[in-house]
Amino acid sequence: MACQLLFSCSTKEPKFQQYYVQGEQLYIKNCSNCHQKDGKGLGLLYPPLDQSDYVDKNLHEVLCLMRHGKEGQLIVNGKKFNKPMRGIPSLTDLEIAEIATYIYNTWDRQHGIIDVKETASVLNSCK
Repeated sequence: MACQLLFSCSTKEPKFQQYYVQGEQLYIKNCSNCHQKDGKGLGLLYPPLDQSDYVDKNLHEVLCLMRHGKEGQLIVNGKKFNKPMRGIPSLTDLEIAEIATYIYNTWDRQHGIIDVKETASVLNSCK
């Protein structure tokens, strides 16, 4: 997939490296308990982030989910998940950008950095 609006193409820049490393630590601390460290999810309780059509097609929603959570059904890879996802409102815009940079550059994805300014703009528009 080519670099898009929120992505910077270079993964060799120090800023990318910083986002990625911080994002991995934040992911492990805040997300891996449910989505697992390998991103495979947990049965039909918690959806995968690795090889996830939802993650691949819904960057803005993924950013909003991190902050605000979600109630109700979510379909990932044709499977229904209906367990509420708690948001983490204490995460800063930068921390969400870092987690997203990690998610979108792990498990066979190479999208580059997800910029904090663009992330903040998306987060300001969340429902």
